[in-house]
Amino acid sequence: MPPPTPPIISPQEWLKTEQGRYVLDLEAARVSDTIANEFGYNALQLGLPERNLLVANRMPLRQIVSDRAGTPAHLRAQFTALPIASQSVDLVVLPHVLEFRSDPHQILREVERILIPEGRLFIIGFNPFSLWGLRRRLPPFPRGFPWEGQYLSVLRLKDWLKLLGFEIDRGIFGLYAPPCKSAVWLKRWQFMEKAGDRWWGFAGGIYIIRAIKRVHGMRLILPSWRDQKLAAAGALNPLSRKNCLEQPHEESGKNEP
Repeated sequence: MPPPTPPIISPQEWLKTEQGRYVLDLEAARVSDTIANEFGYNALQLGLPERNLLVANRMPLRQIVSDRAGTPAHLRAQFTALPIASQSVDLVVLPHVLEFRSDPHQILREVERILIPEGRLFIIGFNPFSLWGLRRRLPPFPRGFPWEGQYLSVLRLKDWLKLLGFEIDRGIFGLYAPPCKSAVWLKRWQFMEKAGDRWWGFAGGIYIIRAIKRVHGMRLILPSWRDQKLAAAGALNPLSRKNCLEQPHEESGKNEP
């Protein structure tokens, strides 16, 4: 008799579990320390409306955008076509958006469009090279959120961001405890969070990447110094007295009968 099929868990259901709360609390603490001093006027959080990750930031306008119905958000829209003016946002936070959407490239292009020059982008994602990434490939295979997403590596994200003109400023990892379901076991493995930061930082279950939108300015190409000197010398060369006196005589000769 085959084993029973594990139930499919929705994002809303997973966020209410001990595992989901453990992950969100850890992410919120890491993000708060990172974006607390980000300056500007407009900040957006795309996705994960159940948890406000902008609460530690001090920008005057902080809004949450969701693409799912029935979720608390300031704005509901598709992330691939945001109804936001170009170059009008200073900060964008993407918590677990790219690995659970069908077109992550278009989402990044939209984020690049709405960000101002030197705007900041924070991407939070699950690391495929971690215990959490390994759990997706071991039986009994879990189903639903967060296991059925397309986990993206940091190196792949760096390539995508570079093509869009972003510069990776820094990145941090976290969530070194194994993906246990009970709060008791998660607490027992909590000592791995500090040990992981010290010994195997690249293997954290989540990563937070900070990228900056770079816009290259125009560069004025001037002629060489030698050409400039020759042009200046020709412009300042006075007419000879002979040329000045001969021209009127020639014209007056033409008018004589």
